[in-house]
Amino acid sequence: MTWMITGGAGYIGSHVAAALVAGGHRVVVLDDLSTGDPARLPAGVPLVRGSILDRAVLDRALRGHEVRGIVHIAAKKQVGESVARPLWYYRENVEGLRTVLEAAVEARVRSFVFSSSAAVYGMPDVDLVTERTPCEPMSPYGETKLAGEWLVAAAGRAHGMSTASLRYFNVAGAASPGLGDPGVFNLVPMVFDRLSRGLPPLVFGDDYPTPDGTCVRDYVHVEDVASAHVAAARRLTEDGDAHLVLNIGSGEGVSVAEMVGIIQEVSGHTGTAPDVVARRPGDPARVVASAESIGKELGWSAAHGVREMVTSAWAGWQLRHP
Repeated sequence: MTWMITGGAGYIGSHVAAALVAGGHRVVVLDDLSTGDPARLPAGVPLVRGSILDRAVLDRALRGHEVRGIVHIAAKKQVGESVARPLWYYRENVEGLRTVLEAAVEARVRSFVFSSSAAVYGMPDVDLVTERTPCEPMSPYGETKLAGEWLVAAAGRAHGMSTASLRYFNVAGAASPGLGDPGVFNLVPMVFDRLSRGLPPLVFGDDYPTPDGTCVRDYVHVEDVASAHVAAARRLTEDGDAHLVLNIGSGEGVSVAEMVGIIQEVSGHTGTAPDVVARRPGDPARVVASAESIGKELGWSAAHGVREMVTSAWAGWQLRHP
């Protein structure tokens, strides 16, 4: 059985590709390389360069590689950008997904794993976010992910495809320095960037109702995210009637202040006190996953800790910014 990974040359996609190959699966990657890098791919994995909106490219790739399972990761994913360009985000994320699903049905693909996000939850007022927590996304990006989950589930049930929507929480780290996150959009690389330029890290608000006043988040190592995809792929292959929606998180909360402290220790930049600035609109005080369901359904749990996550991310940052 061959799995196609859309967006497989990107940060998360390349880790999923490596994990699937290590698990003995045949893999082909489809990526437009707008943010991906072919050098990230495991040796021997074929790359089809093209857009998920290009039905002809999809059809040729699915037929040519005899694809029977898809891991759909390709998407635009910046919250602020989605607010500024909602029409583009809906086109890329929802219409792109619809095009992939349409091609998948035509090609008789039997299993479909969808890369979703904790952004579907919005600002949940709960200690642990379960899959039953109401979804109230606060950005077009989050809306496109929730709409994507609905579309995947509906198509799967209508056309006999087993499906899983995996809601990522805060992903960081790297399996090797060359696979580190190249973007500067999430907390860990944002702090690296500030420290590397001799600037203090920014903390957006220290007056939240949390133990140290800063936001609390659930961080998960990208290798754990990849292993969750392998577990989902295995489950969908074995159970053709499965339709799952699962959190990928550690179940442990770490405050922004705690994370900044760990980053400073790992990077050796311990002498710079963070600058506390105004809260960002829409930042909830606490978002921590319940990982109970994914443990029961897939037998999966996070294997890597926060310090290991930061250490591996720092090695990647140093490689890209010597």
